Amino acid sequence: MSEKIEFSKTGEQTKAVHAGEFPDPVTRASSPNLVMSTTFVTDADSGFSAENMKEGDSWMYTRWGNPTIHQLEEKLAVLEEAEMGVAFDSGMGAISALLFHLLKSGDHAVVTDVAYAAMSELTNEMIPGLGIGITKVDTSDLNAIKNAIQPNTRLVYIETPCNPLLRLTDIAAVAEITHNAGAKLVVDSTFATPMATKPLTLGADLVIHSLTKYLGGHGDALGGVVLGKKEDLLSLRKKTAIRLGGILSPFNAWLILRGLATFPIRMRAHQENALKIATYLEKHPKIKRVIYPGLPSHPQYELVRRQMKNFSGMLTFQVADGREMAQKLAEKLQIIHYAVSLGHHRSLIFYMDSKNLHETSFHLSTPAQLDSWNRFAGEGIFRFSVGLEDADDLITDLEQALL
Repeated sequence: MSEKIEFSKTGEQTKAVHAGEFPDPVTRASSPNLVMSTTFVTDADSGFSAENMKEGDSWMYTRWGNPTIHQLEEKLAVLEEAEMGVAFDSGMGAISALLFHLLKSGDHAVVTDVAYAAMSELTNEMIPGLGIGITKVDTSDLNAIKNAIQPNTRLVYIETPCNPLLRLTDIAAVAEITHNAGAKLVVDSTFATPMATKPLTLGADLVIHSLTKYLGGHGDALGGVVLGKKEDLLSLRKKTAIRLGGILSPFNAWLILRGLATFPIRMRAHQENALKIATYLEKHPKIKRVIYPGLPSHPQYELVRRQMKNFSGMLTFQVADGREMAQKLAEKLQIIHYAVSLGHHRSLIFYMDSKNLHETSFHLSTPAQLDSWNRFAGEGIFRFSVGLEDADDLITDLEQALL
């Protein structure tokens, strides 16, 4: 292959297959190599600190950079229309490194009031303990964000759709508010994926993904990534990622690279299955409510249509007695796994008890936060990650378990 592909002119599936990859110049292997070496032969005048590292330098040590990890970062940057990406050992590894990189004592951040549990716990406890102010708001309420902004606000952090409520935030509108305050907007787009939304094109400064979920897609490799402008990411890698050391393993990078080849096809299938199952559940007599971005009944359906090109495979539903039903589903489901996590090729379901969440991860202590949660979740919700099995088989499995 003598010419580089112009990915700005190709479709998403071509990007997913070819971006970041190239035939090995020595062996001419078509598939990307797995380079497991932790160290590389280098020149005698090479420095011993990553502070001396320059873009384009030869490989020296895998914590600093690795050919297999680099190919993954390149592919993800193309998919997200970013200048660069830095990969981490998990989604939380990416989140933690970014927060510690951007915030220092005396700074302030506005953070979504409902988020991935570990992110919520991190910003409830450890980050404030370092003298960093955190204000949590319903980020779908633009006035709440405006009112939360302070003179020392350096960061606004949102998830859209958020975990687990599937509540959306208007990225373009929040980007305008954030930039007017001189702050950076970070978007966790794990639930949406680049097939649905490209936050950087809507004004976000940085995008986070848990690669463990849809991008890896097979439930066998942990990973995370931060994507954005090169000037921000070069600094993140050199000043924080390398020093904290939460670097993705080359083997997991290779697994995620392999999973990404089918990513656009998988997301279309996830959406198709989830829409069928959400429609079925919405008509089921035992189901009180279904939240799925692809349903017209979603309370933010207008924003969904404007901001998401793919509705993903995540849905939630409520029943009259969620705790009792959780026990039944855990015992009776045959195809669907009663398990945490999401975005895998197999279907996963898990009950999220509101009382337990209020007392632990989310700390929804203010009336506004409780109202925000209860409007979507009530006493609790089932979070259902719809997989790639035949939709009719999933419906049959649900039917026998719900009975």
